[in-house]
Parts: sequence; structure tokens; C-alpha cells
Amino acid sequence: MTQKLIECVPNFSEGRDQNVIRQITAAIESVDGVSLLDVDPGVSTNRTVVTFVGNPDAAVEAAFRGIQKAAELIDMRKHKGAHPRMGATDVCPFVPVSNVSWEEAIACAKQLGKRVAEELNIPVYLYEKAARDPSRSNLSVIRAGEYEGFFEKIKKEEWKPDFGPGVFDEKSGATAIGVREFLVAYNVNLNTKAVRRANSVAFDVRENGRIKTDDGTPYGKPVLDEKGEPVRIPGTLKHVKAIGWYVEEYGIAQVSINLTNIEETPLHAAFDACNEAANKRGLRVTGSEIVGMVPKKCLVDAGRYFLRKQKWTEGASEEELIDMAIRSMGLSELKPFDPKEKMIELKIESAPLKKSLLKLNLRQFCNETLSDSPAPGGGSVAALMGALGASLGGMVANLSAGKRGWDEKVDYFSAWAVKAQQLKDELLFLVDEDTAAFNKVMNAFAFPKDSVEEKAARSAAIQLANKYAAEIPLRVMETAFKSYQLLAEMAEKGNPASISDVGVGLLASRACIAGAALNVRINLAGMKDEKRKAALQKKVQEISAKSESCFEQINQVVEGKMG
Repeated sequence: MTQKLIECVPNFSEGRDQNVIRQITAAIESVDGVSLLDVDPGVSTNRTVVTFVGNPDAAVEAAFRGIQKAAELIDMRKHKGAHPRMGATDVCPFVPVSNVSWEEAIACAKQLGKRVAEELNIPVYLYEKAARDPSRSNLSVIRAGEYEGFFEKIKKEEWKPDFGPGVFDEKSGATAIGVREFLVAYNVNLNTKAVRRANSVAFDVRENGRIKTDDGTPYGKPVLDEKGEPVRIPGTLKHVKAIGWYVEEYGIAQVSINLTNIEETPLHAAFDACNEAANKRGLRVTGSEIVGMVPKKCLVDAGRYFLRKQKWTEGASEEELIDMAIRSMGLSELKPFDPKEKMIELKIESAPLKKSLLKLNLRQFCNETLSDSPAPGGGSVAALMGALGASLGGMVANLSAGKRGWDEKVDYFSAWAVKAQQLKDELLFLVDEDTAAFNKVMNAFAFPKDSVEEKAARSAAIQLANKYAAEIPLRVMETAFKSYQLLAEMAEKGNPASISDVGVGLLASRACIAGAALNVRINLAGMKDEKRKAALQKKVQEISAKSESCFEQINQVVEGKMG
């Protein structure tokens, strides 16, 4: 239910002309729903790496506009630079950040590749996870020969582009579009200045490990295999590259790490592995630092991991989990770690132009609701009631997990508290989304209606907006309904002293569902698609009936325990 985010990192073959770079980034930023995170030009490479994020549709559109503008402004016949390249937009990878599957990301790459080929007449090659031919998945293999060599290379059958003409465009060259893992650059601080000792820790943890020697020392004779190649002793972590270095600015040695698959080897696993390896060598990890930006999930997962190690409930808020991760990994040792600057989702949310009801305090929210503005209205308030219902259920789970004498039940209650946090976050997202949906309806009614064409466009926009405005409160109903299972478990097995909190949560969830149902119904009134309208009405009736049944069953338990 939370926002889908995908990162795009196009590399443009211009790093010296700031006017050209500004025009390209302006084209990218012209797309609603896209946030430009970084622009990194290089003079010697004559190349600019641009990083932006957005929902999948917006990211594809922004990438296309950037590639289109680069093709217009950059002439590869005049390009010289230290970095290998083959086109005005040399490479354009998509990287899933939040709630985007690999299949969705690959679809983005293919959609963009097809459009670039058809509308701009530029040859496109798909690489890494988007590659159609495994032999062409490696970017360096595709780029071999670079711009100068591609005029002949493209004529070969095995180098026919995935999209576009089999003729090399002199001005724009070719483009590689792909999907890759999110790469995290991460440095672990040691209480030593010795690079050799930092390297020892790096070799312990990195996937490539170290070369095996006959006496087991770094200076011994390498052990060779039957092919005469050195035998390697693998390190403890998969998908990890690491080396030791000295940082004069801080006066310490670090283990410099690249994590190339944060799903299989997350940030906290790298930290703990370095900590263990350092301790075995008489060293100590004093902290760490993240270079660049990371998805929020990295620190949320780390926070849960460290709570789990403490045998404590993991059902903390995202803010608490992030703080736990920062403290546990010493991310502020060298300089303050600001989550709003280092985490992609929080960076977007902190943008000054992004308005959110969730940023208001309680008094401000009530004042805004009470004002003569029609939004926020009943839909947003219903979603907020649902979030409060889930929060009360989660509170009981957390209190139960910490109850003296219930140590063996920590994992059970912790799992329910985590579920409660997820439901709460989904419903809070819908608080804003319901108001946004209402505003879309108002905007549609404001469309011009002077001509026949304008009237048709206005009518279509109103219908689309009404449909969305009905679907959002239906999502609120569906999400809040999931809270009943949480509340039922807490009513039966939670801390008896908190049974009244379960009861209030139960009432809030029921009110949320009933209130959201009213908002679905009022938005269906103007919908002309009778088939869709009937389907939504049926869903509302089904969830409402189930809600009343669940409420009665759980309320009986609550009343029974209340005495």
C-alpha cells in the first residue's frame, strides 16, 4: 500500500558543459512524481551520472525525456573522455527501491527501450537482469569497442540491438538500458591506523576471500590448483567486495565495502561480520558510515535485527527502528547521520513542496478538518481511526511481549506488533491518499468545458477521478479489516490488564470500516461504469458484513474479560 519507488541512474556523455547538463536534468524534473536526488558531472570522464527516483511510470517517462534531450544536445562525433562510452545516453539502469519487483523493473527497462528505439531511432541493448541474451548481460561486454568500434560491431548478427535499427547513429550512438541490484557503499571504522590489519578484516568478510598459502601467512607461497591458478579461501559474506584503507581525514583505517545484493547480504550482516573478524584479531569496530544514499528498508531491517539480538520486541515504529540501527552501527561516529539526507524515501518526504497531513500535529489536524476546506474529510478521518485501531492492537502486543514472566512469548507478540506497525503505516499512507483523491475530483471538475472536445475530456477525467476516489476508501476498508485478526489475538492472549485498549482499538477499527464504506458509496454515485460500480458496491457490502460479524465475536471476548 506504501509508495512504489524505483531509482534510475542514467549516465550522459557530457560532463563539462553545465548548460547542457542543466537542460537534461530539467527535462527529467519536468515529470510529476519524480525526485532528482543527485547530479554528478566529471570533467576528465566527460560524463554526468544523474540519480532520480519516482514511481515506475514516472521514472520511465523521466528517463525518456532525459534521453531525448541528450540525443538533441550531445554530438558523439565530438565526444572525448576517459570513461568508456558508446552513446549520448551511454547507460540507463533501473534499480528497485521500495515495493517494486524485479519483474516490474524489467518491464520498465523494456518499455523504455522500445520507446527510445521507436521514437528516437536509437539502437538499444538490454543488460543485466533485463538482458534477453545471457551472453550480453554484462555491460562491459556490450560496450566493448566503444563508440568508434560500434559502426562495424552493430552489423554483426550477434550484435543486433534488442530494440531499434541495426545501424549505428553517428550523433547519438547507442544506449544500454537495464536493471541491476542496489549497490551500497559502506565503510566500517576500526580502532587502528594499520591498512594491513584492515585488509585482514576485509579479506575475512569479502566473498573473494584471500589466496591460500602453504604456511597460512599472507607472505607464504600460494597454493595452486590443477590448472596452476591460486586457490582462494572464500570470505564469510556473499555479494560483498571489500578492501582496507587509511582515511587521513579521520586518522583511522576502515574496511571499505561494496554490498552488491542487500537482500542476501544486508547492511547489518556486513557490520556484524566485520565486528566478529575484528574482535578475533584483537581489534574493535568503533562505528561505520554509509556513502551516498540507501533505501529506508536497509535501516529498518537493521533496527529489527538488533532488537531481535536483544531478545526484545521488533514491533517498534520505523523512526525507532532507524534510530536503533544508527546507534547500533555507530553511523554518527565520524559525522552526524541525518536520515532525511541519507535515506531515499525520507529525502523525498522532506521536500519542502510536499504537503502531508501526517506532518501536522493533533491540534493542527483537527483545525484543518474543522475548517471550511472540504478536505481532509470523512475519508481521511476514517483512515486515521483505522491507524489508531491498529496502533492500539500493536501497543497491547508490545506490552505483552515485555510482561514479566512471559519471556517465552516474546517472538509471538513481537510478530503481531510488527504486523500492527505495517497496518498502521498503510492506513496513515491512505490518510493523505484519500485527500489527494478528493483533490483529483475537484481538479477534474475544474477542466474547461467550452468545446465538444473539452467537455468529453472533462467528463472522462471526472469519471477516472471518481473511480479512484471510490477505490481509496475501499482500500481503507480492506486494510482496516486485517486489524481484526490482530485484535482477536490480543483479546484472547494479550496482557489482561490491557483488555480495555483492545476494546477501544476494536471500536476504532469498526468505525473506520463503516466510515470508509460511506465514502465509497458517495463517490460511486457519480460513476457511469455500471459494471465497475456494481463490483465495488458488492465488495463494500461483503466487507461491511464481515466487519460486523468480527466485531461482535471479538467484543464478546472483550466484554467477558472486562467482567
